Amino acid sequence: MAALFGATSSSISASRLPTSHSSKPSFSCLSSATGQIYGRKFYEGIRIPLKKGRSQVHAAVTNIATEISSTEQVQKLASKESQRPVYPFSAIVGQDEMKLCLLLNVIDPKIGGVMIMGDRGTGKSTTVRSLVDLLPEIKVVAGDPFNSDPDDPEVMAMEVREKIFEGEKLPVLTTKITMVDLPLGATEDRVCGTIDIEKALTEGVKAFEPGLLAKANRGILYVDEVNLLDDHLVDVLLDSAASGWNTVEREGISISHPARFILIGSGNPEEGELRPQLLDRFGMHAQVGTVKDAELRVKIVEERSRFDRNPKEFRESYKAEQEKLQQQIASARSYLSFVQIDHDLRVKISKVCAELNVDGLRGDIVTNRAARALAALKGRDKVAPEDIATVIPNCLRHRLRKDPLESIDSGLLVIEKFYEVFS
Repeated sequence: MAALFGATSSSISASRLPTSHSSKPSFSCLSSATGQIYGRKFYEGIRIPLKKGRSQVHAAVTNIATEISSTEQVQKLASKESQRPVYPFSAIVGQDEMKLCLLLNVIDPKIGGVMIMGDRGTGKSTTVRSLVDLLPEIKVVAGDPFNSDPDDPEVMAMEVREKIFEGEKLPVLTTKITMVDLPLGATEDRVCGTIDIEKALTEGVKAFEPGLLAKANRGILYVDEVNLLDDHLVDVLLDSAASGWNTVEREGISISHPARFILIGSGNPEEGELRPQLLDRFGMHAQVGTVKDAELRVKIVEERSRFDRNPKEFRESYKAEQEKLQQQIASARSYLSFVQIDHDLRVKISKVCAELNVDGLRGDIVTNRAARALAALKGRDKVAPEDIATVIPNCLRHRLRKDPLESIDSGLLVIEKFYEVFS
């Protein structure tokens, strides 16, 4: 991994970074609002009273949040060993561009996710799923289905907020960021959430059952073969990615809850193009190619064979590297807020975007965030031009207007314009 990040250091010198600042991680904790409703409608955290007088039928709408006991948590931890083993992130050979984009999004979730496109069999899904071991821990309110942050009133569920205002002490758990897989065949109800039929039949109440978007809040939503996703699910993702909220209208119930997640997609360009609206929602774009070097291909095959023979032993051999990378990510997340980028560098980034005719300002914003995340990963408190050169092709490649007569790769166009402006 040292070759991937150049001068990356696993520890950040205290002399270069402020020490009086709070040690609270600088990344923005995303949260959600739940929908326990009694004769009211919720929209983006605002309660709207329903009009009276039309019907005398009173239906209590409850959510399915249940308190998670400490025993259940112990059982979950104990069951991890029996789960399907994941290929270690540190053991993946090559594909540095894809790995770097994934790590930068873990350090700063506001970058907006990664779109990974490449040939079949190049390890796209394996690399994304191997990220699970490196995900940092966050504090959540126990029993809340939307992973509410107990420390930030602005991004917590309405139920949780009301309980805190009433002086009630809520149980808090520390858990890893969740990675949720979105299957291609998933129904819209499963993704968005629906009515809990069992509660409706047994208890006579209208209960909201959260979907995958609720589970992915403050976490990662991974869509394999995203270019084959049905249009109605693409519309749902577009709506959630644009607003950060998921609104469910089912059987007289209107519920909105935050659905803010790191969107990661992978696919093969030969199987179809991605809709431009969805492609623009990905912060970064990584291209993956088949390894051509024969020695490197042999090494990849041998490593995979070792993992298939004895996954536990293979994972144990990479334990030290994994722990070092985990510590490096944690340090980068903690000190991200200290990293500065000079005004003249920001001006040059915007000049590159303007001369490439990039639509909107997302390219400027994402490039600034990715460069700061890379500097934090390298243990520096200031962005250097080489940091920008590393990330700018991934931030702008998919935002350029396509010319059918152009044969050069869009990433090379970005690099050429970068050296022209920064020279």
